[in-house]
Amino acid sequence: MSTGEAENILIIRLSSLGDILLTTPLLRSLKNLYPGKKIDFLVRSEYAGVLKFNPYVSEVLLYNRDPNEGLLERLKTKSYGMIVDLQNNLRSRKIVKTFKDIPVYRFNKRSFDKFLLVKFKVNRLSDAPQIPVRYASSIPGFNLDDKGLDLFLPENAEEFNAPKVERQDNLIAFCPGSRHFTKMWPLEYFAALGRLLEKKGFKIVLLGGRSDREVCQRLSEKIPSSVDLSNEDELFFMAALMKKCRLVVCNDSGLMHLSCAAGVPVLAIFGSTVKEFGFTPYKNKNLILENNSLSCRPCSHIGRDKCPLGHFKCMLELTPEMVFDNVKRMLDLS
Repeated sequence: MSTGEAENILIIRLSSLGDILLTTPLLRSLKNLYPGKKIDFLVRSEYAGVLKFNPYVSEVLLYNRDPNEGLLERLKTKSYGMIVDLQNNLRSRKIVKTFKDIPVYRFNKRSFDKFLLVKFKVNRLSDAPQIPVRYASSIPGFNLDDKGLDLFLPENAEEFNAPKVERQDNLIAFCPGSRHFTKMWPLEYFAALGRLLEKKGFKIVLLGGRSDREVCQRLSEKIPSSVDLSNEDELFFMAALMKKCRLVVCNDSGLMHLSCAAGVPVLAIFGSTVKEFGFTPYKNKNLILENNSLSCRPCSHIGRDKCPLGHFKCMLELTPEMVFDNVKRMLDLS
């Protein structure tokens, strides 16, 4: 891999929270390799906050779903010597095709392998590395450093701290939400786990973004002593709160990756998805619980609105008692 001395680098990853957090090892490693180059990042506006204070990014460029000719004209003035398309879909390819004679490196999504695994349970992903490593392998001859995910909070981070919750040794965060039903551990199970942990002296805080407000409110009613701190996608608030906790218990979601970026141990519960897809906690203390006894997993690589077989055993057979035992193991409790 080589780029000219004065040429800059454009990274394209339009969404979503977890996917963009998983690009941060590449950003850091690229900047360390080419300290004199500017690295720009093209992203949808709702996820720009992930990179707002990232010192390895020179400019965060905002992409709108509607055609944005002004953006394309602006990109052409930026003197890019290399484009790394980590989105690799029709939208990103439309952007990239406007550039001529610039090396373009694309993320191999291995869509056919995912299709084989979901539809026919033919597993050609058993040895596939995690997504940050696969992002890096998009660039020939490029390797990551040995550090984890990055999320940089602003200098005045104290204003993003949770005023209702002080740092304690007994705080555990629950992140019960997900975009898809089959990736959500049942609320009743979260509630039962909360009661088991309260008997051990732990305090439960509930965390989620705008789309998780309802599920967090329902869970707070089932765990009356919990503190519901779900919010309007206030990223720094959530990261600051996570840093106050001993552990985050969550589903396979963007907040799982946010926990890793915050450096907080995470216990993740996987339902319809599997580790082979690569979206697992990266270089952070973690434990993934999944039901490996089922021949129907995975039924999707992103999640579904209902169990296609109607039994939902991938989640229902992961009982609160089972998760509680693993929480105790993670926290070295008797």
